[in-house]
Amino acid sequence: MNVHDMATKDEIVALEKSYWDAMKAKDGRRTSELSGRTALVTGARGVMRIEKEKMGKMTEEGSWSLDSYDFEDVEVSTPAPDIALIAYTVRQSVTMEGKSQDLRAADSSVWIRGSNGWECHAHSETILKQ
Repeated sequence: MNVHDMATKDEIVALEKSYWDAMKAKDGRRTSELSGRTALVTGARGVMRIEKEKMGKMTEEGSWSLDSYDFEDVEVSTPAPDIALIAYTVRQSVTMEGKSQDLRAADSSVWIRGSNGWECHAHSETILKQ
């Protein structure tokens, strides 16, 4: 693929799912590879700035697991050849500190293609009312 080709929706959805699959597998090496040098993350814990190595450690550690997920209402925008935005709702089953719960959230990510390929530089998650 030419470095200046616009990303397809399928390509960006596959990247996002690759990230979620790495989280599900607690594969810190893969989440680190997919993360930008410093990623901005927003969610229930507020705003965080996370270095790629720390993202890998956070993926592997902790008393949590992502048991399953399913994307819905996926939208992708490519405002420039090397920038892609994805937004979607996600149904996810998680276990935190031994307690299982099903969540529905609205998520978005910013992907930027650089010399190392596509990397996620920002991710946001808002838990939706059931």
